[in-house]
Amino acid sequence: MSTSVSPDLANPPSPPRRAWALVAQREVIVKLTDKAFVLGTLAMLVLLAAVLAVQAVLADRTEEFTVAATPQTVAIAEAAAGPTSDIDENVVVDVRRAADPAAARTLVRDEAADAWLAPTDDGFRLVGLRAVDGGLEAAFGQSVQQQVLAANAAAGGVDLAGLEAGSTVTTGQLEGDATRSQLADLLGFGMAFLFYISSLLFGIALANSVVEEKQSRLVEILASTISVRQLLAGKIVGSTVLALGQLLLIGAVSVVGLSFTEFSSALPAVTGGIGWFAVFFLVGFLLVSTLYAVAGALASRTEDVQSTSGPATIVVFVVFFGGAFLSGTAEVVASFLPPTSALIMPIRVVSGEAAWWEPVVALVLLVLATAAVLVAASRLYRRALLQTSGKLSMRQAWTAAT
Repeated sequence: MSTSVSPDLANPPSPPRRAWALVAQREVIVKLTDKAFVLGTLAMLVLLAAVLAVQAVLADRTEEFTVAATPQTVAIAEAAAGPTSDIDENVVVDVRRAADPAAARTLVRDEAADAWLAPTDDGFRLVGLRAVDGGLEAAFGQSVQQQVLAANAAAGGVDLAGLEAGSTVTTGQLEGDATRSQLADLLGFGMAFLFYISSLLFGIALANSVVEEKQSRLVEILASTISVRQLLAGKIVGSTVLALGQLLLIGAVSVVGLSFTEFSSALPAVTGGIGWFAVFFLVGFLLVSTLYAVAGALASRTEDVQSTSGPATIVVFVVFFGGAFLSGTAEVVASFLPPTSALIMPIRVVSGEAAWWEPVVALVLLVLATAAVLVAASRLYRRALLQTSGKLSMRQAWTAAT
């Protein structure tokens, strides 16, 4: 008696060559259908847009102040009110006359005046209800001082203009301009913060995803269908696509928002640096997400992730604090060394400190380092993923049987 073998059983279907793409697609779809992730991203974009909108409004906002003046100070107050706007174009002062000091105090207490210009033995005092606005104090105070100097000079027959000639001190810098420097500092902080938050949020989520599949034994089904290496690649690619997509959204909102602020003129000079940051972020996040995927494979329970992800978290901290605090020679050296180059080199490009070849060299070194980490991580992941007896150390995973 002969038995026939079903063609489907005799020749089981081979796993798809691009199984990693299916895994990556699943990771992306799961995250995009997660209301918490979507709402969190939208909330972040709305908050960022609101902050930039407020900044744009405040930059063009003119503050109007009312200063009470008694007969002893009304002449100098009215003389100083006009030139105040020349000192600070965002400050406008209106003088309100008061019959006596008691009336001036009443105007301030009733908030009908922001301050009272009171006479003293050696000059004047600007008196507020609880405090005097810093902008009013700086601009109006300087204007009053100028008016008094002019009056004293005229009374003494002194040419004040000639006396002050050549005494003006302005600031400058040897490289770049002040607006670009301020924008570079702002973008540098933003880059460091984004890399830090994205690495932690997406990295820990990736590690938890891996260990949850281990706990539910789903990984055993997946490993019997596709290679563990493709499973690792799919998870890393999916997480990186999500992080990069979120970064591009935040970057687009930031650039549009900054175009309405005082930094709009400096934006064209830093767009190249922003582009370099996206490239370095992509490679650097690949490195970090690989470490978090291994952290998930080393754990056997969700509670273990906190300890197994320690090395990955240390890498994130080193990159963040390096980008935030290093300067001088240390910053230049760190901008070439992986993994800190993922953040520090784009910051140097934005600030205009890096030559054209420096980000190219740093990127090549970062890619090589990421490739080396991927090779080592693939072995650790493959040997630790199906180990469910307990938490593993890297040494145990490295020497474990496949």
